[in-house]
Amino acid sequence: MSVSAEGRMYLSPSTLAGQKTIIDVGSELGAAIGVHAQGPHGENSSPVSSIAISPREVYDGGYTNAKGIYLRIANGGAGQSGLIKAWADAFIQYNVAQGLEPFKVAWYLGDTTESLAFLAAGYVDIAITYNEAAELQSVNSGAAVDRKYGWRDHFVLVGPKSNPAGLDPQNDILDMFNKIVTGGNADVAAPPVGRPAVRFLSRFDKSATNIKESELFIKIGQLRSGMEVPWGLAYSKWYHQYPRFPIEALGGASLLSEYTLTDRGTWLSSPPEVTSQLAIFKAGSDVASDPLLNPAHVLLGAKADPEHLDIAQGFMAWAVSADGGQKVIGEFKKNGEVLYSKAP
Repeated sequence: MSVSAEGRMYLSPSTLAGQKTIIDVGSELGAAIGVHAQGPHGENSSPVSSIAISPREVYDGGYTNAKGIYLRIANGGAGQSGLIKAWADAFIQYNVAQGLEPFKVAWYLGDTTESLAFLAAGYVDIAITYNEAAELQSVNSGAAVDRKYGWRDHFVLVGPKSNPAGLDPQNDILDMFNKIVTGGNADVAAPPVGRPAVRFLSRFDKSATNIKESELFIKIGQLRSGMEVPWGLAYSKWYHQYPRFPIEALGGASLLSEYTLTDRGTWLSSPPEVTSQLAIFKAGSDVASDPLLNPAHVLLGAKADPEHLDIAQGFMAWAVSADGGQKVIGEFKKNGEVLYSKAP
């Protein structure tokens, strides 16, 4: 996200497919994220109009007589893979079996930062996110009142099959990132002939994937004095800033023959014409200490709709139950493969 001189923040709501758009910072959502608009001379701008966001999809569990939207869920990659739909439909069917009238569940597209902002502002009841520090901050601030382990996804480092950086799958992830930096800098100095230059595509959007990628770069010493990351100002030419959602970002890396960090769910949800141009060089495991493990947590918002709070609270319990949400996780497949691991 970034703030323009006009006092607007670049954010990706659920109204666009894969692209970032502009949202007023002076709104409640902007305040929830903790960003203040800056005028052309650095002054804080005055509040502007509030916003309304729309769900990307609405699910009814297969019931044509389903009533209104009783549950609103924000998430990024698992919504794009179809897991949120699978969870929503199964949860609705579970409640109908318990005697409730059919209702609807809405999915709002947002990365981790955006989903937590939607939760804090009361635009959604549930946020499913992938960054522990951000989630604990949401709980500690009172924006979230409950947090549970939903499932395990896994980060995946992918890149062109020609492998211009010479990555060795036997090396650890930090060695691989170091080779990308070294190769990228070398190709900037002397552009290669007959092969693609070493470049890294970053979503550059404060998503959990962008945060993880930044952590890995920082661990190999990619820092400037007084800055959090080396690309904050005149960024390295091999570092391609591409603020899109997961599936669109992976498609960009495939088309441009660039390395990128994605997740297994996105990889298995992408079309063959995208994945066929790329190779997996390192994939995360279920081991808790694996730097490429990508845990998903389910958070209940303090501003959840009070009229349907019992539904939201019921969802929190259902999501972690062995015969509820976890059963759906274990059975959810794309291209014949289970995408995610159950919560430990």
